Amino acid sequence: MGETGASGAGERAPGRPEAQAEAAELLPFLAPGARADLQAAAVRHVLALTGSEPGRSLLAGQAALLRALVQLAGAPAPAPARDAARALVNLAADPGLHEPLLAADPGLPARLLGLALDPQWPWADEAAAALANLSREPAPCAALSEALASADPEGSGLERIVRALCTPGYNARAPLHYLGPLLSNLSQRPAARAFLLDPDRCVVQRLLPLTQHPDSSVRRGGVVGTLRNCCFEHRHHEWLLGPEVDILPFLLLPLAGPEDFSEEEMDRLPVDLQYLPPDKQREPDADIRKMLVEAIMLLTATAPGRKLVRDQGAYLILRELHSWEPEPAVQAACEKLIQVLIGDEPERGMENLLEVQVPEDVERRLQQLDREEQEQLQRERAPAS
Repeated sequence: MGETGASGAGERAPGRPEAQAEAAELLPFLAPGARADLQAAAVRHVLALTGSEPGRSLLAGQAALLRALVQLAGAPAPAPARDAARALVNLAADPGLHEPLLAADPGLPARLLGLALDPQWPWADEAAAALANLSREPAPCAALSEALASADPEGSGLERIVRALCTPGYNARAPLHYLGPLLSNLSQRPAARAFLLDPDRCVVQRLLPLTQHPDSSVRRGGVVGTLRNCCFEHRHHEWLLGPEVDILPFLLLPLAGPEDFSEEEMDRLPVDLQYLPPDKQREPDADIRKMLVEAIMLLTATAPGRKLVRDQGAYLILRELHSWEPEPAVQAACEKLIQVLIGDEPERGMENLLEVQVPEDVERRLQQLDREEQEQLQRERAPAS
């Protein structure tokens, strides 16, 4: 969600002591019971401050003001809850504000989650966006994970996020697209992946159709990021690729175009990828296409995974994607995956590519090659002078 512009040039610079004092003077107007029009004006002023780095730095030193802002973000009308929540979205987008926010209100992640998952709360989208921003960094993500675990030891907190994400019209006034990136951030933690990959819960299967969600790249990207993170768990690859989940068609379909394959090639593809209509469009977001390719790459880390991916004709979709792909970074990721699929199998003892121990000097050299490759891609993408 975009930031709101900061205060006008004629006002005091936020870093000066006078500005600190003026910010502190806003506090009485943010308190519960303050006159509604003055409270709304004070929140608008704070929202404007959050639109610039100096303004956010100023607010970082105002713990009492941050606490008041959090309280207002969940207050009923006529409190200016939406503007307060939008200010929290901007503050949470700045990693430098995460520590002051959590210090001012350690219960902030749980409080925001309650608002985001309240099907009647009109500003649930803003709460979800603030959480998505906040959970990008390890410390607040850990705080949210711990809050979920302590409140719901059986994982029902994560279940509530998944249910809200997968239920159309869960909140009639908020589409909740930002629950996608929130779940992706949480899935970086092993405990969340264990929940998502529990065969008895049927969680991953409910997320799969959202890789094609037509209304929001934010939701699609969050779900694809979640699936990619789950693919790091190589012990679950055969289950993910097997009939219980059948993840591969859901990763390949967004990468497929309207290509007309031969009958022999068509028979090698999963049914859902056969005879696609002539107006079939690929995923328009390059970052999401790259995450889809990376997820498939992770699924090829083990010998059984490579066989299952090859047997479902993934190479055919990737071959056509590579020919079409306009983005060098996605094209490079696609090339690496194709090399794995058409290359020889690793020697005995090195079949699991996620567990291979790479000598330090080789690892340094590979990292250097990766950096050089990225620099070359950036040069290729730079506009001609």
